[in-house]
Amino acid sequence: MAKDKKLVEQITSMEEDFAQWYTDVVLKAELIDYTSVKGCMVLKPAGYAIWENIQRQLDDRFKETGVENVYLPMFIPESLLQKEKDHVEGFAPEVAWVTHGGLNPLQERICVRPTSETLFCDFYSKEVESYRDLPKVYNQWCSVVRWEKETRPFLRSREFLWQEGHTAHATAEEAEERTIQMLNVYADFCEQVLAMPVIKGRKTDKEKFAGAEATYTIEALMHDGKALQSGTSHNFGDGFARAFNIQYTDSDNKLQYVHQTSWGMSTRLIGGIIMVHGDDSGLVLPPRIAPVQVMIVPIMQKKEGVLEKADELMKTLSKSCRVKVDASDKNPGYKFAEQEMRGIPLRVEVGPKDIEAGQAVVVRRDTREKITVAFEELEAKIAELLETIQNDMLERARKHRNDNTHVAKDWNEFTDILEKKQGFIKAMWCGEESCEIAIKEETGATTRCMPFDQEEISNVCVHCGKPAKKMVYFGKAY
Repeated sequence: MAKDKKLVEQITSMEEDFAQWYTDVVLKAELIDYTSVKGCMVLKPAGYAIWENIQRQLDDRFKETGVENVYLPMFIPESLLQKEKDHVEGFAPEVAWVTHGGLNPLQERICVRPTSETLFCDFYSKEVESYRDLPKVYNQWCSVVRWEKETRPFLRSREFLWQEGHTAHATAEEAEERTIQMLNVYADFCEQVLAMPVIKGRKTDKEKFAGAEATYTIEALMHDGKALQSGTSHNFGDGFARAFNIQYTDSDNKLQYVHQTSWGMSTRLIGGIIMVHGDDSGLVLPPRIAPVQVMIVPIMQKKEGVLEKADELMKTLSKSCRVKVDASDKNPGYKFAEQEMRGIPLRVEVGPKDIEAGQAVVVRRDTREKITVAFEELEAKIAELLETIQNDMLERARKHRNDNTHVAKDWNEFTDILEKKQGFIKAMWCGEESCEIAIKEETGATTRCMPFDQEEISNVCVHCGKPAKKMVYFGKAY
């Protein structure tokens, strides 16, 4: 049993040191490994399988809205990047540059894409001629490179995987409609698949994407009370179109500029899953995203008929869920601890006594509740439990968020909440960037979003006392 305990003893308690707990989990659950390139990581099979499930299910949702997938190069000539002033200034500190091709210096520096707006704009300038060519609703799955100073697995790395949607429309109204539509796709995906409740809203001008007219965001609350920006959708208006001369002939044979959007989610979502649902034993994966939903653990597997029964159950359950048998030589206690570490939603235990009784023991990862189920009822019960776990995890996460969302009417309340509590703070704001900057400098809290569902907490700004314009969610964030 000492070996069994060792598996979980190496995880720091989240209450003791949340940052170290997080690092312990991603390493012990074998989601990632570090590489010889600082700030870059290997996505190991367990981690990549989660991303594959995210990718597959998100992609299906995209295509239901008319999105088509494309792929553009990873290299962007410096002259192309320079065409949109605000955009290049926003990304300049994080750009990685290629200066040589083989042994020969390049005539023009090439950046490794930090994002692909400029590439898509260059592409659309040649692709769009008439209103009949619109809309263009494209997405690409790729990696991007941003030379971050401080990195953390999944949350912030120098190369990461994501999807980036880029669309072009005939009118401002169509672009705004697509921007909000994709934000809603993201919010629904986070809640229904990742069991991660989010707040939807608009970013302040200070926090919006470089070059965007408006940025919309979904914000989730982690177990430690910090916010995680989990997906963004940007309305570019016609700013990029003017910089790149993306014009079309309308039905009256007049030249018009297109209106564009961009939207993205990344492997950062895996970090969100860990920090919303995990516990001191490791991962707790929502069933709809878990690569393995059920692990069958044979007890006394060398006894006659035990492994055969485990395989039989696997074949039956595989018709309705993702299931494996752990037939390794490790002892059952170690297998249990390992299954918990990896966050597998359900464990099915079957041994000689269970076979004799015609039943199996089923254990929930999220609550550790054990129930005994007859073999003939197992398939239906597993399906029912997976759905129950998914719903229960969402409700627990929603309760955590609601319990840790506070209201501040004045500056004393605001600072007191930050000092003594954790989570989101709802407060009124005057709309001045100088005030927003002062709040961050004085407290470390940032504006997370101006929610679509506005409330009037008071009529004055929480910081400066001037007339308030918006209710804002504030918080400390990753």
